[in-house]
Amino acid sequence: MSSEADRPRDSGRGGWTRRRFVGALAGVGSVTTVAAGATLGSDPSPADPRTVPPTAGPAAGATAPTAGSSAPSTGDSGSRPLFLGTYTSVEGGGKGIGLATYDSVTGHITGKGGVITGVGDPSYLAAHPDGRTLYAVDEREAGRVTAVRLAQNDVLGTRATGGASPCHLSVHPSGRWLLSANYGSGSVAVHPIGASGALGERTDLVTHSSPAPGPGQQGPHAHQFITSPDGGHVLAVDLGTDTVYTYRLDESKGTLTEISQAHTRPGAGPRHLTFHPGGRFAYLANEVDNTVVVCAYDPATGRLTPGDPQPTGTGAGTSYPAQILVTSRGSYAYLANRGHNSLTRYAIEADGARLKLLDTVPVGGDFPRHIAFSPNEKLLFAANQRSSTVSVFHVDDESGELRLAGEPFASPVAVCALPL
Repeated sequence: MSSEADRPRDSGRGGWTRRRFVGALAGVGSVTTVAAGATLGSDPSPADPRTVPPTAGPAAGATAPTAGSSAPSTGDSGSRPLFLGTYTSVEGGGKGIGLATYDSVTGHITGKGGVITGVGDPSYLAAHPDGRTLYAVDEREAGRVTAVRLAQNDVLGTRATGGASPCHLSVHPSGRWLLSANYGSGSVAVHPIGASGALGERTDLVTHSSPAPGPGQQGPHAHQFITSPDGGHVLAVDLGTDTVYTYRLDESKGTLTEISQAHTRPGAGPRHLTFHPGGRFAYLANEVDNTVVVCAYDPATGRLTPGDPQPTGTGAGTSYPAQILVTSRGSYAYLANRGHNSLTRYAIEADGARLKLLDTVPVGGDFPRHIAFSPNEKLLFAANQRSSTVSVFHVDDESGELRLAGEPFASPVAVCALPL
């Protein structure tokens, strides 16, 4: 049974077809060129993690930084940047990282007239905590990660991940390490981040060799690599082995030591993990068996303990749950259901220990692969891969209800929408 419905280079998976993009990234008529002297694989400013002073990660609910700013912005109004991830190697795909803006009050998206070129298949994006640098995966057989300086939208350089088809990355809260997950080879990688935001050579690579792949899987498939809220551990979600691996990251060397493993039921296909702001619970979206699991988390040991599977509210059949978000106040959680083309809303109870399914709402597009909050959490963005659109929802502060904010925005093979 297929477990990864959204891989464009395997057309039989989950009914994915290479659809021709019939719209265009609104307003795009030019491209931002690669920084002078920078080529794929080069790094104009070699990274040395010792040159970067430790910085604290943003507090729960903190406003994300504006692109190019030197400090987090606290403003809630006006036009803000939106970065769009895509597949560049498929018919109708994008040309790189799409540039747009959105109104933080209305949610209306406007094309900004540019694309950051020089990045192949940038299917997942993440920003540095200081707001100066954007990072993208290059989801190809020879996996790579790319750093972009946001003030000029210049590519700083690209580094090999040591694995195939990286599909997720995140920045450690210290700002000194980039964590990436190679889906194709089932491995996770660590790269140092220099003072300029550029990436250094990989410091570690760990392949998930145990346990054996789950039912229907041919090997490990690392799908996410994140840091726990306490900062003491990093966790890798592997769809192929039905396992969440906990590692300790040596912050002086950038090396990983496995601490524990948490196993889902066989064939669940875990894809995405999100922590409750209290730091004692996390929520795991299982792609293959169409469930969500509340997991207990012990910050002292890094051990994750999955609970019983819960429904997604999408009925019978596989709806390929993708990403789950939690509000910074820990009141509500939202799940993207690709096959059902909906967003599920849960109330979070008992200080994070319980999820109560409230409802599902149509996403207004086809195959919502990625969802993200605006910095003030008044808006929720959904990147709809098959319809090549981005939907925006208003989020009610008290009830958590979602209300579609106008017509979806056309963006070629939209697989990631990162509002800053």
